[in-house]
Amino acid sequence: MDTSTQQLERARQLLDGEELSLTELAQAVGLSASHLQRRFAAHFGLSPAQYLAQRKLGALKSALRDGNDVSAALYDAGYGSPSRVYEDNSAKLGMTPARYRTGGRGEDIRWSLVDTALGKALVAATQRGICMVELGDDPAALEQKLQHEFPNAQRTRVDAGRDEFLAPRLRAVAEHLAGRRGDVPLDLIGTAFQKRVWDALMKIPAGQTRSYAEIAVALDSPKATRAVASACAHNRVAIVVPCHRVIRSDGSLGGYRWGLPLKERLLQRERAV
Repeated sequence: MDTSTQQLERARQLLDGEELSLTELAQAVGLSASHLQRRFAAHFGLSPAQYLAQRKLGALKSALRDGNDVSAALYDAGYGSPSRVYEDNSAKLGMTPARYRTGGRGEDIRWSLVDTALGKALVAATQRGICMVELGDDPAALEQKLQHEFPNAQRTRVDAGRDEFLAPRLRAVAEHLAGRRGDVPLDLIGTAFQKRVWDALMKIPAGQTRSYAEIAVALDSPKATRAVASACAHNRVAIVVPCHRVIRSDGSLGGYRWGLPLKERLLQRERAV
């Protein structure tokens, strides 16, 4: 490990142990603040501030999952103010910390099954937009996946076309799955880096592909190839967020949440169009 890499690893270890400003962190590892900011982001895929935020968020989520008191979990994770964590993390958790602790209790999710050009799809939406599009042949298995993702949310199944809010979103998703572009409002729940990856995926033109490494470079994080692949694997919104357009550098397909045969079929269809 060269000296520069050792300094970056030291910076990461310091952030794992305490909350430091960029200036304090740079002084501790013997780099200028601007140089540390640039090199840390290139190596880890996140700035030092984003890394610290994700570490704190991870600690908070773990404590909430364990059933700890919300206030205690907030302070143990390093948040100085309960009001600030609600403001900063609701979008990342997809809900407030209290609701996350109870598995999404209080969230209202409406869902339905729709037949599409790619087979059956479960489409689920909050008031903010589509939060899940899952593909599969077994309706019961699709419903189980929704339950697993949002175990304690209020999940209401509605008949296709009979809900003024969900009906147009079902149509938009069906159009998208048929290969016709349309505006699909999304409620993407993920980390800051995952959202950056998903945004980059949605900018890849149909019929084209990018490698995981190319996406990492486009995000100014050339060492974050594995993090890009992980973000693709955690995409809950099939086709609309087109992770099927991301392949390995050697041209092989790589992985796909909904199976490689579908990934290959999608790419072939888009190239033909």
